[in-house]
Amino acid sequence: MRALRDYLRQHPLLLPWTAVLLLICGIGAASGILVWVRGLVITGLNDLVPWGLWITVDLSAIGIGAGAFMLSAAIYLLGLKEYRPLARAAVLVGVLGYTAAAFALLLDLGRPDRFWHPLVFWNTHSVLWEITMCVILYTGVLVVEFLPVVGHAAWLEKRAPRLARFLQWFHHLTPVLAVVGLLLSLLHHSSLGATYGVLPFRPLWGNPGTAVLFLANAVFTGPALTILATLAAQRVLRREFVPAPTLARLARFVGIVAAVYLYMRLWDLFAMSYTHIPFRAEGLAYLTGGPLAANLWVGELLLGALIPALLLLVPQLRRRPWAMPVACALAVVGLVVTRWDVNLSTQLLRVGWMPGQPFGGFASYTPTWVEWVTSAAIAAYWLLGFTLSIHLFPVFGSVEEAHHKGV
Repeated sequence: MRALRDYLRQHPLLLPWTAVLLLICGIGAASGILVWVRGLVITGLNDLVPWGLWITVDLSAIGIGAGAFMLSAAIYLLGLKEYRPLARAAVLVGVLGYTAAAFALLLDLGRPDRFWHPLVFWNTHSVLWEITMCVILYTGVLVVEFLPVVGHAAWLEKRAPRLARFLQWFHHLTPVLAVVGLLLSLLHHSSLGATYGVLPFRPLWGNPGTAVLFLANAVFTGPALTILATLAAQRVLRREFVPAPTLARLARFVGIVAAVYLYMRLWDLFAMSYTHIPFRAEGLAYLTGGPLAANLWVGELLLGALIPALLLLVPQLRRRPWAMPVACALAVVGLVVTRWDVNLSTQLLRVGWMPGQPFGGFASYTPTWVEWVTSAAIAAYWLLGFTLSIHLFPVFGSVEEAHHKGV
């Protein structure tokens, strides 16, 4: 107890910060129970817009949790030992991202008691079924991959040495888990885009390039969030776990992929202009010059791709101390805006389903307080999980350093 009191004295903001996050999670849990009791009627969802804020949270949480598959696979398969201090942080980001996405899906299902149906009733022709299986399997892989980190916690080794040694044994499976996780994550992220890409009856969906764009967006946003989480942990714990040159090299990779993604996204927009698909012209006008134009040009392309690429690739800008965290934060914001635009842009178009039927204007969707509160609780869960993990477990550093860390 004395060691715990000393630790809390060194980090005076830990308790109030944790209490605030727990309060938000508690309010969100009560709101989620209200949704399950009364149904989706208390949300802003309707027949025209069945996928709303929760699906955007789901897509975003999975996208920003993609750092695990990229960094873990590179470190263990390519032998990039200098990035090994980031491997555990990447896995933690992945675990939190995928479990946060699971919470969002449980809310959006309306019948969470049937979450087990995809495991029993296989529909191999459904992209949504494939996504569900990838979420379940990849979340399990991430949890198993994180078990050695828990096992190396000094306090667990002291109080339950047998359990600690058992959890540490899973470290031998890391290379295999990295390969399996890479395959599952590639399938999952491309399938998320394919969900929209195989629906041609929607004006801006039915685009095969969406699967590639979703994957490219996740490839640089996942490492960006891992860098941001590492910088935050180093500031909170007042210790440098990852050398600055290592973070700089990873940040440069983020900038390169962000620039490539920007080109791909612009090419996709221009290519969609040359089409005779019904109502696609109205959809592009709505996205590029209508109510969603600011989201696309400012949030997605300028803040989410162009500025991060410039900050991380231009040497004069990259040397500034604020450039890396700002660029990584903007990349994460850009992914959230992108997922929002892709999900909502075509649902808000009232199109006729019969040949020759005219364009019917625009639908409306406004999330209710229940949707906002539960979404805030999911974000609070992510922050709470990250906060407790960096204080309780040796998320950063080598195994040898982990033995000297305890609470």
